[in-house]
Amino acid sequence: MGSQEVTSWTDMNITVAGLGVSGVSAARALAGLGASVTVVDGGDSPAHHEKAALLTEAGISVQLGDSTTLPEGTDLVVTSPGWKPSSPLFVEAAAAGVDVVGDVEIAWRLRGPDAAPWLAITGTNGKTTTTQMLASILEAAGLRTAAVGNIGTPIIDVVLQGDDAYDVFAVELSSYQLHWAPSLRAHSAAVLNLAPDHLDWHGSMEAYAADKGRIYAGNQVACVYNVADKATENLVREADVEEGCRAIGFTLGTPGPSELGVVDGILVDRAFVDDRQKNAQELAEISDVNPPAPHNIANALAAAALARAFGVEPAAVRDGLRNFTPDAHRIAHVADVDEVAYIDDSKATNTHAAQASLASYESIVWIAGGLAKGATFDELVAGAAKRLRGAVLIGADRGLIREALERHAPEVPVVDLDRTDTGAMSAAVQEAARLARPGDTVLMAPACASMDMFTNYNKRGEAFAEAVRELGATSV
Repeated sequence: MGSQEVTSWTDMNITVAGLGVSGVSAARALAGLGASVTVVDGGDSPAHHEKAALLTEAGISVQLGDSTTLPEGTDLVVTSPGWKPSSPLFVEAAAAGVDVVGDVEIAWRLRGPDAAPWLAITGTNGKTTTTQMLASILEAAGLRTAAVGNIGTPIIDVVLQGDDAYDVFAVELSSYQLHWAPSLRAHSAAVLNLAPDHLDWHGSMEAYAADKGRIYAGNQVACVYNVADKATENLVREADVEEGCRAIGFTLGTPGPSELGVVDGILVDRAFVDDRQKNAQELAEISDVNPPAPHNIANALAAAALARAFGVEPAAVRDGLRNFTPDAHRIAHVADVDEVAYIDDSKATNTHAAQASLASYESIVWIAGGLAKGATFDELVAGAAKRLRGAVLIGADRGLIREALERHAPEVPVVDLDRTDTGAMSAAVQEAARLARPGDTVLMAPACASMDMFTNYNKRGEAFAEAVRELGATSV
């Protein structure tokens, strides 16, 4: 069957891997279309059994405690994004000649002939913010849209609302989702940046980049890339696109023809204008971007490029950016205490995200650490060394960051908190306050995952904000 679209699901035997949000969505949707669905999941907890009971009521079979055996007679496997290609279930499926696809692929196949186009976004960092910015711009243009994919409502559920429910989708796609979506053909797409991440899943940087690059396959109007990140442009060069599809760059500098960029504090378009050799169209001011950190301005330019590729007018770009409010824990200003700003960027779970965050401030006391996920920190620390007033380290792999600081910023005072308990965050904020001077920024941009100490990065950010509030109460 390969990447050919399915026209009838009736009487197909489909195995869904995983009882997560996307797995449950896929199972219910496919069963509703007449398929015989079996969900497999290695979990066996009360929560798993509770979900299984609800699916069983809907006529869906569920097998708990074993996610390695392919049910007999399976015609197609639908995986949740996080399952590795090397999973035994998928190895067995390959041996049996059974395709494995993801929920995004199923959503794409379920679209009707008059379905809303997809404007798709991927990258190592900034995907969610850029997708939400794009949706805000599209809404400001009066278009019926939704931010879907790796965020929000499961994409299958949105697609099943019908072809006439939306005008266009802003679609965030992870490398996992792209790996399992061979049929996807977007109207236009952007790769924001590329840096090592999830290499344990993909196996190599080359494989990771190749999966990201799948987003450009079959693009109709625009392949949007980051001028400052040559790897993204290379993916465009390698892409097989529709005739007439254009490469559109975005840059924090002055844009060339077929680029969007910044001139004297103004976001400008030299791609979607008449006579782009000579003309530029004002879109918005830097002050319209919230927050106006360099990497977030880049996000705004990428969102604007996709919107302009879809024909959105300049005023809607400006209004959409003004209306946009970023999610919590993304360079969020928590409070000023004793003339020191406290910034929560708990979402900076890898070195690439932390690098962007550190580049946004001049004098920083950096709170960092957690689970490194195989990352190294030399390049990050070397690039930020001149901006660091001090560093406070927490978490399981803090030693890796401490060693990088010793090599590349030996003059920077470092507090190594030998703790991985949740109360360590309060101690970290107190130590950071001791190191900070008026005018400094205490930046919690961990460059690591959170699961050694917290359930997720949201809980880590909440702990930081609470510790800052406690600090403010004691300083009054």
